[in-house]
Amino acid sequence: MATNPLCLGSRIEKMKLKSLMIRYYPPGIMLEYEMRGELKTKSIDLLDLSSSTDVTALVGEIRRAEPLITASLSDLVRRLIQRLQEKLRQHSDHTFYLFKLLRVHILPLTNVALNKSGSRFITGSYDRTCKVWDSLSGEPLHTLHGHGNVVYAIAFNNPYGDKIATGSFDKTCKLWSVEAGTCYHTFRGHTAEIMCLSFNPQSTLLVTGSVDTTAKLWDIQNGEEVLTLTGHSAEVVSVSFNTSGDRIISGSLDYTVVVWDTRTGRKVYTLIGHCAEISSAAFSWGRSMIVTGSVDSTSMLWDATNGKCLAVLTGHNDGIVQSSFDYTGKLIAAASADGTARIFSAVTRKCIAKLEGHEGAISQISFNPQGNRVLTGSSDSTARIWDAQTGQCLQVLEGHRDEIFSCAFNYEGNMIITGSRDNTCRIWR
Repeated sequence: MATNPLCLGSRIEKMKLKSLMIRYYPPGIMLEYEMRGELKTKSIDLLDLSSSTDVTALVGEIRRAEPLITASLSDLVRRLIQRLQEKLRQHSDHTFYLFKLLRVHILPLTNVALNKSGSRFITGSYDRTCKVWDSLSGEPLHTLHGHGNVVYAIAFNNPYGDKIATGSFDKTCKLWSVEAGTCYHTFRGHTAEIMCLSFNPQSTLLVTGSVDTTAKLWDIQNGEEVLTLTGHSAEVVSVSFNTSGDRIISGSLDYTVVVWDTRTGRKVYTLIGHCAEISSAAFSWGRSMIVTGSVDSTSMLWDATNGKCLAVLTGHNDGIVQSSFDYTGKLIAAASADGTARIFSAVTRKCIAKLEGHEGAISQISFNPQGNRVLTGSSDSTARIWDAQTGQCLQVLEGHRDEIFSCAFNYEGNMIITGSRDNTCRIWR
């Protein structure tokens, strides 16, 4: 269990708990509290929670570690944990069906993304726009005009989902209102195409990565540049925050990955070990590990606290397109241009399942929120759903006429979106 308790002593008296909220994926309890007049949040991460966990013992452990959880709250915390356990038991054998087929842009798509609930999704395109869609009706809600070139990188500020960021080959990034479709800010400063972007979990900052070899940090509230992260010698292709937002990771075509301090912009570690371009880099939820994927056909697991390599994950015979953790950080998925994917245990660093069946390169891979299913999209025009433990293919999502370059589950894991070079999106429920 990972917690972030505040200091004891006089500061305890200045903290006032306002509310407790449940977080299903990954399992945890969110605390909203007031300190010195300022409203803050923190989380009690329950990444090792299972249906057989002794709840009474866990409540005691939480009380000892977290001063905001007093004896009077023990019963409430117990009920919240029991609700989380009930959710963990709901590992569904859901079969998906085609719900909507949408022809979304005149020119080719570049990316698709869902908000947390799955009620909205966005599409980027070579037509220089991003569109906001209603997932249930399939109707377009807004077309976001303003970029002067391809809209390549797009994201919601999940879990809030009230803002959208778009990064373009026109060297700018824009921040938009989901509700109104209006532009809040245009972030200018990069000197080449923007390839990737990511919000911090607190939705106060945005990081962008560019062909100009830099990443930039932007303030969402005032639209100002906060920091420029310099040090890579080639295109930055992957950027993301850790869960607390105090670290940023950037992956580059210079074969390296850098961990940065969000407050100062200084390098914390440079992860050196891959012998070809980086394709992806991500933190585990608990901030303790990093996984990187490379064109050198390997993924590497790193200790996020000291930058040391923990394991080299091998077995593929072509480049890794994407490597990612499940929500709890216990499993790692690696997808390759060789048409296969592998699931590794982050604890033993061993391969536990091979996902074989695609007839072309895999372009994207992700776990469902429950961590028992894996979704892959491929150049063979199909997406597949796999059992994460056995590697068995459970369902093939067919119908696209060209490569599927983007696919994702929603937060509940009961909806999938696929985006294809056939210029359509499909929603599966």
